[in-house]
Amino acid sequence: MKNKQFEDQPSLTILSGDYSTLFSFLKKKRQSDVVLPDFINDAIEEIWGEKISPEEHVSRIIDDVKNSKDEAVNKYSQLFDKSKYEKIEVTQDEIREAFDLIAPEQIDAIKFTINRIRQYHIRQLKHGPVSFSERGTGMIVRPLQRVGIYMTGSDAALPSSIIHAAIPGVVAGVNEIYGVTSAMQDGKINPLKLVAAQLAGVQKIFRASGPQAIAAFAYGTESIPPVDKIFGPGNLFVTLAKQQLFGKVGIDALYGPTETLIIADSKASVDLVAADLLAQAEHDQLATPLLITDSAGLASAVVGAVEMQLKTLDRETIARAAIANGKAIVVNDLCEAISLANEYAPEHLCLLVENPEKLIPTVMNAGGIFVGESSPEVLGDYTAGPSHIMPTGGSARFSSPLSVLDFLKITSLIEFDDHEVYRQGPYASALARSEGLTGHARSIEMRIEGN
Repeated sequence: MKNKQFEDQPSLTILSGDYSTLFSFLKKKRQSDVVLPDFINDAIEEIWGEKISPEEHVSRIIDDVKNSKDEAVNKYSQLFDKSKYEKIEVTQDEIREAFDLIAPEQIDAIKFTINRIRQYHIRQLKHGPVSFSERGTGMIVRPLQRVGIYMTGSDAALPSSIIHAAIPGVVAGVNEIYGVTSAMQDGKINPLKLVAAQLAGVQKIFRASGPQAIAAFAYGTESIPPVDKIFGPGNLFVTLAKQQLFGKVGIDALYGPTETLIIADSKASVDLVAADLLAQAEHDQLATPLLITDSAGLASAVVGAVEMQLKTLDRETIARAAIANGKAIVVNDLCEAISLANEYAPEHLCLLVENPEKLIPTVMNAGGIFVGESSPEVLGDYTAGPSHIMPTGGSARFSSPLSVLDFLKITSLIEFDDHEVYRQGPYASALARSEGLTGHARSIEMRIEGN
């Protein structure tokens, strides 16, 4: 839907200056807090009868689910999703019906995507950790037993996100994979979601959304079993729930709004740079699309191209709001561009420059690197292979995209004979006594004395 209030508003603004000025801007973007719209704050106040923070709102929902289980899950999910239904678990009849409700070409696209994601993660698993035992020590690598997938998307169905969350778990060998998702007003689940989940290997699907769904996976209810770890992105309230429940249940990561940083030079296609910025902008009003270039002429041309392309988007209002979060940043050279990118640590880093492969070794912090104009980030969203669930908010400095490794756990193995106890024991005993742990020391010394 178009929004006339944006007609005279610049779609993208240009920022230039010395390095410290540009660095300060990017740092400020990282520090900005999410401000909830008034209607959401009003809705929270109406639920509880008082003004409370989003954190407290989520905490109360979690406590309610812990105590009231299915009753609380139904209450909050139906309230927030404006839906009505009787059964939490989706039936096999509903899943079979979903295949008849979507077009054959959509099913083909889902199958193609699943195959691409599976093949990539099979290769990834071959390069992952393997069990070993050498000289009395080693490790055992096993998949998690039961995981939960948060099947995100309410207004828009996002079957690709289900695929990118579930397939790494299937490839890793997880025994039980369950999904939770919001219901539509009639109580049904979007058929695209059901088809994607079924073909991707999700074994059971439950009607539940938001913090209540995360709490259900953490504690278990009459209908929804507790899981070992929860995967998948969600909105602010889902993220807060994951944060509060970490430790009670495994959490993949805390995901914020999507972000793309494009580094482009004067040779880059103006139209493609603009298109790639807008592809991320239409995700979410809180998305951050950024351009860093060493060409003031390109920056100016991209501003104009973004405005022209904005008018052609179905989600123009959302994209305009997101574009206003970003900037076209002009730097002195590509070295400075890479330096700023490494400080920002974007979820997606797109290299639309001449000889982009030369820059790859200099990129230290990014969730994913998209090399050249034939590798658009949009392919990463769907069919490229690596999971599109990537670190946001600067966490690419210390974390990685979702992978088969997230569905594996390592158990250390220690298996010595008497000779090894005698050889190592005196050193272990000496350290124990230096720490004042005489019980530890005696545990070793009794074995040595027994030999």
